[in-house]
Amino acid sequence: MQAAVPPFPDDVDVLKVLLASALQKIDQIEANARARENATAAMIAHLKLQNAKLRREQYGASAERTERLLAQGELELEDLEADAADDERATEAAAAKTATIAAFERRKPARKPLPDHLPRERVVIPAPCACPACGSDRLSKLGEDVTETLEVIPRQWKVIQTVREKFACRDCEKITQPPAPYHVTPRGMFGPSFLAMLLFDKYGQHQPLHRQAERFAREGVAISVSTLADQIGATCEALMPIFRLIEGHTFAAERLHGDDTTVPVRSKGKTITGRLWNYVRDDRPFGTADPPSVIFHYSRDRRGDHPKRHLAEWSGILQADAYAGYNELYTPNREPGPILEAGCFAHARRKFFELADIEGAARRKSRGEKPGMVYPIALEAVQKLDALFAIEREINGRSPDERLGVRQELSAPLMAELHDWLNTQLGRISRNHDLAKAINYMLRRWDAFTRFLADGRVCLSNNAAERALRCVPLGRKSWLFCGSDRGGQRAAVAYSLIQTCRLNDVDPQAWLADVLARIADHPVSRLDELLPWNRRVSRLALAA
Repeated sequence: MQAAVPPFPDDVDVLKVLLASALQKIDQIEANARARENATAAMIAHLKLQNAKLRREQYGASAERTERLLAQGELELEDLEADAADDERATEAAAAKTATIAAFERRKPARKPLPDHLPRERVVIPAPCACPACGSDRLSKLGEDVTETLEVIPRQWKVIQTVREKFACRDCEKITQPPAPYHVTPRGMFGPSFLAMLLFDKYGQHQPLHRQAERFAREGVAISVSTLADQIGATCEALMPIFRLIEGHTFAAERLHGDDTTVPVRSKGKTITGRLWNYVRDDRPFGTADPPSVIFHYSRDRRGDHPKRHLAEWSGILQADAYAGYNELYTPNREPGPILEAGCFAHARRKFFELADIEGAARRKSRGEKPGMVYPIALEAVQKLDALFAIEREINGRSPDERLGVRQELSAPLMAELHDWLNTQLGRISRNHDLAKAINYMLRRWDAFTRFLADGRVCLSNNAAERALRCVPLGRKSWLFCGSDRGGQRAAVAYSLIQTCRLNDVDPQAWLADVLARIADHPVSRLDELLPWNRRVSRLALAA
């Protein structure tokens, strides 16, 4: 039988080394504990002081004793923070004695080369005529080093003079002259590139007309805001045929995304809340080659009559939120055909995520605010929904049949489990609780949420409509409100054209300039050739 090996060696020097190492580790642990304790004390003192200040500002009287107490509290807080800083440095010193950090080589940031399509201007620095070392003039070139610097040329304005010569016939004395060039506005004086820049900067870059007018004036071209507004209206009117073609293409889809957002509208010295509705056709998730498009409509309010009018001639699958104004569209005996509701899992997940936002609660706690409750049930619901989204990311871009097969195999069991779990949790909580509202949001629309299990074309969320609608909230922060109902209608037309270009990876300003230059003499029967997905105009073409 073998003897047990002693846990410690018999060598005295080795034991001394082990004892010194253990003492260093104990010192480090004690230093960490002191640092945490003092940091916590400093935070508590800071919060108490802040609370006392806020209470005094709101409820307390301006007393000298209160001022002295607050000043004393600030001094105490300074001492606590200084102690915490000292303990932190002591902790770092103790850790440096016991921990070793391996050396590493810092990676230098890789500079991306400048785009190849940009023109190059070669500037050669004169070489010396003689050798600076010996003075000899027998020099031979070995090579050269090229340093590239990106530069920009300020915007240049120019006036194009279109000359129309008159000729008289010596035989019949009839005078002939070429026709006047086309302008978007009658007797207009602005070219297509200027109008495209004006429209895109207002609705694509969210720059109000008065800011554009100020910049034009600084560049030496003074144009009144009213004149620019007239050009916006005339340009939108000239582009209405393209808008109608995009609208027809959008509503030819068998599945649409729908959403709406608010837009302030000026009315009799105040603002009212109008609405911008959008309908998105995007079949790329199930692998079709049909180009995506989006159409916007404006309304003065949010009554359900508006989507009913927009979709009066359409039938298919509508992916939208749970807005009650869509309910009349889902009636089975609707003419010209039924509209099937498809639920948005992003909306459902958002309601649970707000009750399980751990990071948000931590941020509020660090700022001294009262953190919200983090419910384990909500966190588990988010995890179950994320499992469905993970499956969708794997099948994105496949054919509808392939998507449907994977969903029947992987997603259907998860949905059945989710349904049973939601019913179980609903019986355990109060019906007025926020969790109960989030659960009922899904259970009451379970047929709409399970629609994707029977049709491979249905997406899991309505994010396509929300992404296309993001331009409106961004613009609201800049131009604040629309001037009238007609201004809201012009915004709907401009947003439809610009966002459709972006969906098709087309430069909106270049496309607008190209269309405005061609639409006057383009045959009506071939107007579809000017659509964004048929005319992919790049910024290089615009510059040329």
